[in-house]
Amino acid sequence: MITKDMTIGEILRVKPESAQVLMDMGMGCLGCPSAQFETLEQACEVHGQDVEDILAKLNK
Repeated sequence: MITKDMTIGEILRVKPESAQVLMDMGMGCLGCPSAQFETLEQACEVHGQDVEDILAKLNK
């Protein structure tokens, strides 16, 4: 299960297919260095996305 406290890097390692969901939600810089340290919640704040909405899509 993906949580809002996981880093983008962790999410991609655990569930690689999450990349498409994240890119579709406007998070195109998945390979940038900050993705290894930034949590999903932090990334959502930066990109103006609702973390609960993205979590629902990632955990389908």
